[in-house]
Amino acid sequence: MGKTYLAAFDSAVYEHVLFVAHREEILKQAAESFRNVRNSDDFGFFDGKHKDTDRAVIFASVSTLGRASYLCENYFAPDYFDYIVIDEFHHAVTECYQRLIDYFKPKFLLGLTATPERMDGRSIYEICDYNVPYEINLKDAINRGMLVPFHYYGIYDKTDYSGLRLKRGHYEEHDLNRIYIENDGRRELIYRHYMKYPSKRALGFCCSRLHAEDMAKDFSQRGIPSVAVYSNGEGEFYQDRGTAIQRLKSGEIKVIFSVDMFNEGVDITSVDMVMFLRPTESPVVFLQQLGRGLRRSKGKQYLNVLDFIGNYEKAGKAPYLLSGKPYNSEVMGSSTFLQDFEFPDECMVDFDLRLVDLFREMEKRKQTIRDRIQEEYLRVKELLEKVPDRMELFTYMDDNVYELCIGHSSENPFRRYLEFLEEMGDLSPEEYRVFHGIGREFLKVLETTNIQKSYKMPILEAFYNDGDVRLALTDEEVLYSWKRFFSKGTNWRDWDDVVSYEDYKKISDREHLNKAKKMPIHFLKKSGKEFFVEREGYALALREELKDVIQEDAFRKHMKDIIEYRTMEYYRRRYTGQ
Repeated sequence: MGKTYLAAFDSAVYEHVLFVAHREEILKQAAESFRNVRNSDDFGFFDGKHKDTDRAVIFASVSTLGRASYLCENYFAPDYFDYIVIDEFHHAVTECYQRLIDYFKPKFLLGLTATPERMDGRSIYEICDYNVPYEINLKDAINRGMLVPFHYYGIYDKTDYSGLRLKRGHYEEHDLNRIYIENDGRRELIYRHYMKYPSKRALGFCCSRLHAEDMAKDFSQRGIPSVAVYSNGEGEFYQDRGTAIQRLKSGEIKVIFSVDMFNEGVDITSVDMVMFLRPTESPVVFLQQLGRGLRRSKGKQYLNVLDFIGNYEKAGKAPYLLSGKPYNSEVMGSSTFLQDFEFPDECMVDFDLRLVDLFREMEKRKQTIRDRIQEEYLRVKELLEKVPDRMELFTYMDDNVYELCIGHSSENPFRRYLEFLEEMGDLSPEEYRVFHGIGREFLKVLETTNIQKSYKMPILEAFYNDGDVRLALTDEEVLYSWKRFFSKGTNWRDWDDVVSYEDYKKISDREHLNKAKKMPIHFLKKSGKEFFVEREGYALALREELKDVIQEDAFRKHMKDIIEYRTMEYYRRRYTGQ
């Protein structure tokens, strides 16, 4: 939807600009956009082949520039770039991106992504404290004419997935190969529907190399020139991505069957059909694959979407996603198929009637909320190969399950994590001691205390004191923690009647301390179940009975985890308006 041009225009007045991406094609496309906007050839590349360091705009591969050996004064000083653009920002949770973000100190950092919610199992909103200057959803983009409408066909696929087991939330590749490869009935179903709707250039999304090869072979034998595109290819119908794209654009081939190679970043604007040929378990991947065909192109009036749906887990969410609603909602935890949705202008959604019965039957077999939360916890535990803390469980938990937690407080493990771990049999001996003492009651207060604004967080951080937990806080300790917290990121915005950071910097120390005492300190004493008390000579203190437990490593670990989780959850709510 023009994200790269937005970045080019916004950064045009800056002297040194860095554009970071993870694919060569993205960097080349971005360079062309920046050249058009700046009307200048003063740009270079920093990748495996080039190491330009003296150009106004540098287009860098994250896998190259993200190496520790290049993040040094010999190449670029931390403050060298005035403006940094990170494309496909949902990857910013990975190590290479994090090294870049931690090293460089630009005047402005801009993240671009079409799928911000969660990728790689983690949330990118945390990185920027939920500071989102602009966003647009699918429905608005189509209604404004920025993308073409879609004609979506949900096609009943009798392939039986009931015998397949989910591992870490996904079907195993070899299990899908077993039911797809040489499946003449399924291949005939796909071919018949491909021929039913007109298409000059199509993308088919497959589960594996073998699956892509099998589909390309079948279509080619039927007289539809097709190739398979995947990483490190060597099959009979394999083609490297660049060559395949050119051949598709020229009309030499009709279909590219792909494995994870066209989910993001590379646009073939003339694609007029996408085919979902495997279970689309992730809403993010569903929207990425849909988006590969929605770009406008001369003569293209709409995109045909063929979705082959069977009795696999998480089936039936397409109507909700196609309506343009954000998918991280509690409604995604239940069936959305039979609900009424308003789709973008000139779009059409058509389901085979047999899918109605299928989804009704699947809905009857739904687990209870408690079962789903416990199963997701076990999946995350297996993924990490250890008992997750609150932040890890949030980070790797499926969005749909997390929204169930937030929407059902009695089942929400984040409000009673020690009890939840005890129920799951996962308390360590050290945690068991905390669980059966006063420390558990205090941690429960931290988990459940009302946080409408962020005022309580710097007070709790002052008590935690980087792991050396205090029993009482002086005025000076409160003031230091308070100012440190509100000077970070955009936290100053929580101050009433403060409209700019310049206004915030004018606030005196006395005003800061008065605010801390009037708001969070007052309410902690009032609603903290008598754990927060007055003590002569101090701004606020903890009950003397906590003196021993605050020395326990398990207690301090959970106190830190609660403060980090509740701060993050506050930012999330502030951004989403919940």
